[in-house]
Amino acid sequence: MRPLAADPAHETFILNVGPQHPATHGALRVKLTMDGEYVVEAEPVLGYIHRMHEKMGENRPYPQFMPNTGRLDYLSALCYNHGYAGVVERAAGIEVPERAEYIRVVTVELNRISSHLLWLGAFVLDLGGFTPLLYVMDDREQILDLLESVTGSRLTYCYFRFGGVYNDIDDDFVTGVRNFVKRMREKLPMYHNLVSKNVILRQRLEGIGVISPEMCRKYGATGPVARGSGIAYDVRKQEPYSVYPEIDFDVPVYEQGDSMARYLVRMDEIEQSLRIVEQGLEKMPEGPVMAAKVPKAVKPPRGDYYFAAEAARGDFGIRLVSDGSTTPYRLKLRSPSFSNVSLFGEAARGLLLADALALFGSLDLVIPEIDR
Repeated sequence: MRPLAADPAHETFILNVGPQHPATHGALRVKLTMDGEYVVEAEPVLGYIHRMHEKMGENRPYPQFMPNTGRLDYLSALCYNHGYAGVVERAAGIEVPERAEYIRVVTVELNRISSHLLWLGAFVLDLGGFTPLLYVMDDREQILDLLESVTGSRLTYCYFRFGGVYNDIDDDFVTGVRNFVKRMREKLPMYHNLVSKNVILRQRLEGIGVISPEMCRKYGATGPVARGSGIAYDVRKQEPYSVYPEIDFDVPVYEQGDSMARYLVRMDEIEQSLRIVEQGLEKMPEGPVMAAKVPKAVKPPRGDYYFAAEAARGDFGIRLVSDGSTTPYRLKLRSPSFSNVSLFGEAARGLLLADALALFGSLDLVIPEIDR
């Protein structure tokens, strides 16, 4: 990192990264003030694809907003299904059958693995490595086939319902998931040999883009970004929901706070998600997948409700204010990518442009979730 000149008259220039740039993976503009190859200031400019999801949530009945949740973070859509279903069920007092909760957890964790895999391929591609993307797409395709068989979709899922899930899983799905878990466990050493131990990758990431725990707290960063900075916060552990308390898994944490630490957190999370999926199938009881009495017109009592879920990028929270009608009075979405991108300006200061892009990729941002 280079010490930057404090003299305002020092010659600098403005460089725009985006809003149409491969490294931003979406319509995001980053306004960089550069001193040669070094970043003096970095300002993310949001709002290029703002779609008014929160406003839409206040203008339609509760069930009709469920498809919107799959279009916030389209790479981990089921996590957002889970969060929205959870807050409405909490508000309306709907009890979810245990089998449905286990199905939710299994499908959510498969979706988390597919999200991390796509991030892995895109991240290494940003750094100049093409080969891992081919392996990633092959493995991710297995998950998409499995989820398509039960949800009917491959990306923007709308599988959860208030009180359960749309339909039950079958033996073919269970067998396919078990085969995938076995396959993925055998593939992980290959990824570590090809990517994690690659000396070029390590030189690009180690000691680069260090984010301190204080910076995480300052900006509200969560998920792998915070856990890569030594903060052992995971909603599934700290604010348990669904059947996560019944499942044994660890929360990967690294103290270094650099881009390599965030990479390793996500690789370890793939292993932990495989553990969760395996236990979910073993512990899943027989029974219904929908609550017996769910009103067609959902009208939660007047009140202020909150529910948080651990999405692939961190803490996804929903605040629901109900006035007792069939539509929310207020629906506020707490977006993890928004908090994570907010720290980029401070963390990138003094980095080379190439290192700043490595830091940016390590944050794993989904822009439509920021511009919600």
